[in-house]
Amino acid sequence: MQLDVVDAHHHLWVRSRTPQGWIDPVVMAALDADFTPADLPAAAHGVSTTIVVQSANLWSEGRELLAIAASDAGRAARIGGVVAWVDLLDPGVADRVGALRSGPGGAALVGLRTQVQAEADPAYLDRADVRRGIAAACTAGAVRPGGLVFDLVVRAEQLPACARLAAALPEVSFVLDHLGKPRLDSGGGAGNAVRLAAWERDLADLAVRPNVTAKLSGLVTEARWDAWRPDDLRPAVDRALEVFGPDRLMFGSDWPVCLLASDYGGWMTTLGDLLAGLSEDESAAVWAGTARRVYQLEESHA
Repeated sequence: MQLDVVDAHHHLWVRSRTPQGWIDPVVMAALDADFTPADLPAAAHGVSTTIVVQSANLWSEGRELLAIAASDAGRAARIGGVVAWVDLLDPGVADRVGALRSGPGGAALVGLRTQVQAEADPAYLDRADVRRGIAAACTAGAVRPGGLVFDLVVRAEQLPACARLAAALPEVSFVLDHLGKPRLDSGGGAGNAVRLAAWERDLADLAVRPNVTAKLSGLVTEARWDAWRPDDLRPAVDRALEVFGPDRLMFGSDWPVCLLASDYGGWMTTLGDLLAGLSEDESAAVWAGTARRVYQLEESHA
């Protein structure tokens, strides 16, 4: 039987509708383009289901991604879920999320995200208004059993606030994107070793919270884009396996952002090598089972 694989994290964008002002056309030439469902290489690599994640701070992007998921192009690309942007400080956030859910393709809405990594305050997630917004958005209208997932895209120094947030909102399911972005540049020196040790400690503190899972994604772009080796990523993957366990980890490509350092298949192969010591059941959890459970995706019939 073919291995079930869920890509729990990729993006799509057409910049005339969802501008990506963070892309440097010189340094990030690989991303200086539009990326549509037809470009997504997931199916060619045996992926049975994908989750497309917001990349712009726009309600309109969420509507567009949901419509894509319901379209023939989205089905061909195997898009099974959407993590849409949410304005946590919008007093009408619950109604806004309800509108996404009731609009075209709304059944594919599985989670919400905002760009916490862009907030200068490392304690941004401690704010009462932010926490109220998360709780209201993720439980809006009882959209599905257990509500919507909240994806955490954060810098490493924001991990302690993530742990406090997860403790304060035990009813919300949180998913940590990219393992909290540890610095994996092998040329980082003693200072980077200190930062990595802090990340390891803070990741373990976050993993104590049972309502948190994490994505093995975005790691190649935290290493040296042009010179990384699998062993540069191994400490992060091994630490994640130690503190979360395979049944609370999931694969994500972070395509097309991964193209800065690796193609789609290259990252899959690298992760497979890094997970080589897992049992069959443990591998099945990382490659698909965790994502299907947490995001409440339909089972694959591949």
